[in-house]
Amino acid sequence: MNEYALIMRHEDGAKIASPEQIQEWMKQTMDWIGGIAAQGKFVSGTGLMFDDAKTVHGVSKMVTNGPFGEIKETIGGIITVRAESAEEAAEFAKGCPVLQGEGNTVEVRQIATHGKQE
Repeated sequence: MNEYALIMRHEDGAKIASPEQIQEWMKQTMDWIGGIAAQGKFVSGTGLMFDDAKTVHGVSKMVTNGPFGEIKETIGGIITVRAESAEEAAEFAKGCPVLQGEGNTVEVRQIATHGKQE
């Protein structure tokens, strides 16, 4: 069994959600993760904040502020799951509440182990 990262990408980051909407989204997310965990396939996960974010650029190593929620696309969080295949991991991704937002996606990527992919 391999591990896969489910990377939640938001294209609706500029939309302002009410505290109630955020609370409902968090409940849906916890329920979704709980369903994966109940199958023994949840490994870890985290949401990502914009506060005090920094970007380090290429060869120059220049550091700038951001990214910010107002940009067109941003990564909102990542969870890691165990799955028999990328197809099974994609089935988990289909239940992600992030997909309720227009243009949002969940990218499924196998996690390399010991410097190689299986």
